Amino acid sequence: MDQFAAVALAHFLALLIPGVDFFLIVRLSVAEGWRRASAACLGIAVANGVIIAAAFSGLAMIQDPAVLGVVQLAGGLFLIYIGVAFLRSMTGEKRDDLAVPERAAACDGTDGTHNSPWVRNVGLGLASGLLNPKNALFYVSLATAVSGAGAMALTVYGAWMVGLVLVWDLLVAVLFGSARALRRLGSIVPWLTRIAGGFLVLFGVVMVAELFIELG
Repeated sequence: MDQFAAVALAHFLALLIPGVDFFLIVRLSVAEGWRRASAACLGIAVANGVIIAAAFSGLAMIQDPAVLGVVQLAGGLFLIYIGVAFLRSMTGEKRDDLAVPERAAACDGTDGTHNSPWVRNVGLGLASGLLNPKNALFYVSLATAVSGAGAMALTVYGAWMVGLVLVWDLLVAVLFGSARALRRLGSIVPWLTRIAGGFLVLFGVVMVAELFIELG
């Protein structure tokens, strides 16, 4: 029980620190509504589950420096691409790959259209979670700390963390994407989009720069 409390606390504190997933969810929420943003939340939770399962099962691949380097490069480029797309959406430019605020169902996400935006957002969440090497490093460190636990305990730990990630991300999506929240946010919605896009670009540039510094 003491070990579970320690794992749960460490994981929760990590969730409280705004990162890539947070800014992705915020932007999708204010642009498309919390229902569509919930698809990204699901993708992020599934990505965390995959990494947790790999870390807890002792899969050496996610600890290999070469693999982490590839993930870091791909993740950095992905974040730069998404961040730039968010920033460009503020010019009113019509894009097919990412919905812009002017044409998204921002208030409630119930516009009755087909499911492709929802599926796309699941993919964005999956990519955001899987292509962030910090997720792999965090869960590998956590797995090392609980290496003495049995299979049942590790299953419980993993299920708890995946569930908490999903609940927390959904809470963020509802907080920023509900119709009431959007009415209150009003004119600052474009600024939230700019901030989210700017942070994603910054995260991506830092990830790529850190990789080249390490290689140098």
